[in-house]
Amino acid sequence: MKTWSHDTEINAPIERIWTLFTGSVEDMQKVLPGLMENEPITEIKKGKGSVHRQKYQGNKGVQEYDVETLAYVDNPEYKQVKETFSLANTFEITTEYELKQIDDHTTYFSYTTTNKPLSWMLKLLMIFVSNKVVVQFVDRVKRVAESEG
Repeated sequence: MKTWSHDTEINAPIERIWTLFTGSVEDMQKVLPGLMENEPITEIKKGKGSVHRQKYQGNKGVQEYDVETLAYVDNPEYKQVKETFSLANTFEITTEYELKQIDDHTTYFSYTTTNKPLSWMLKLLMIFVSNKVVVQFVDRVKRVAESEG
């Protein structure tokens, strides 16, 4: 199992960034361009225990998986969503997005992901994987949120 984390300050209001993770599919596609669908299976006011079926266009075609919400906080000055899913029987992935309002126009954003390989061969490959994708994702969120202002 390997965990990566990256954070930054974003010059955008907390609510604008929050919609990139909890809004419509169109909102989410701004930072997850491969996302095709995000349909509720079990929805508990978008809270803990909710399950959404997502379809994602990746390098190896369309993949479909169920995303379970493990934690969900939607307060005016602090927001968090933590989700987990199994990707093509290769990895169990957990993602967490945290937002903290610094002021009306600045937000602290933290992204953490944990990948648990489901085979010994993938465990060996994980040794060589860097945090490059995580840093690129945080940079994309920052760029999108700041450009919408």
